Amino acid sequence: MFDSDEELEQRLAEPPPRLVADLAGMDGDLVVLGAGGKMGPSLCHLARRGLDAAGRSDVEVVAVSRWSDPEVEKGLRERGVRTVRFDLSPDADLAGLPDAGNVVYMVGAKFGSAAAPAQTWAVNAFLPAAVARRYADARIAAFSTGNVYPLVPVADGGCTEDHRPDPVGEYAMSCLGRERAFEYASERHGTRVTLLRLNYAVDLRYGVLADVARSVHAGEPVDVTTGHVNVVWQAYANEVALRSLLHAASPAVALNVTGPETLSVRRLAARFGQLLDASPVIAGEEAPTALLSDATRCHALFGYPELSVGALVEAQAAWIRKGGTLWDKPTKFQRRDGRF
Repeated sequence: MFDSDEELEQRLAEPPPRLVADLAGMDGDLVVLGAGGKMGPSLCHLARRGLDAAGRSDVEVVAVSRWSDPEVEKGLRERGVRTVRFDLSPDADLAGLPDAGNVVYMVGAKFGSAAAPAQTWAVNAFLPAAVARRYADARIAAFSTGNVYPLVPVADGGCTEDHRPDPVGEYAMSCLGRERAFEYASERHGTRVTLLRLNYAVDLRYGVLADVARSVHAGEPVDVTTGHVNVVWQAYANEVALRSLLHAASPAVALNVTGPETLSVRRLAARFGQLLDASPVIAGEEAPTALLSDATRCHALFGYPELSVGALVEAQAAWIRKGGTLWDKPTKFQRRDGRF
């Protein structure tokens, strides 16, 4: 299905007609804060291609990051995205950021948070408050996480947006702090905000599927204690982020973003074993609870992901077999104590 990184990147940034139709009505430029991470480059490329397809070359897409990888920045510039080098730290003067009518907020600290909780809170809660002040008049789609929910019985089908947040661990608590900062701005200043509670994006080079497939292929144990997960094709998550700008509101609205299935980790390992001609090594026994989200509201608004889980699993196995690029960025979905 995907023969190279470039082919994968192009597919991730292929705008579906429903996105093009929504982007046609975008009012004001688009600024993407924290655009240098795993999802940001493809989101910016997707936005640029979608706007061009909608005849909106007048709308600028501006990607803001420290750009630790200059090749990623160069690639975006070549695709018509304006890049800005800016250290989005909690102490930064945000007055120098470009103006925009639309903001996608992708900044966050997760791994290493257990060792540096104060820094984690500064990035995940203090910085969003400053960003909300800087862009008080814009529409904001802010990435959050399903980690703001508690672990719930697998049989319940996952938390809906009406479920009371009850985060486990300081990382998840700080993410709820991020949501509260944007909610305060929305209530205080009328800022239109959508909070995107993502549970887990995959793009073959990283993600839960890559984690499980790599372990199976290498003959390493697959821990099934956290026995069930949600995943979603990264292109769909980025599409939803962009389209959700039109649904941003005051008070802020929360939206679960994930696929429609609850996946068994044990069954994923078994399927990867078939596809990779390997015998999965299973460790542990399934706990009765897991971090799961119900994205029915998202699917009602935006439709279903283009790629099914079955197609993604087959694509992931093919990617592993051919020696495709794999990023050293494990999801650590197995953690149940919230310590990252």
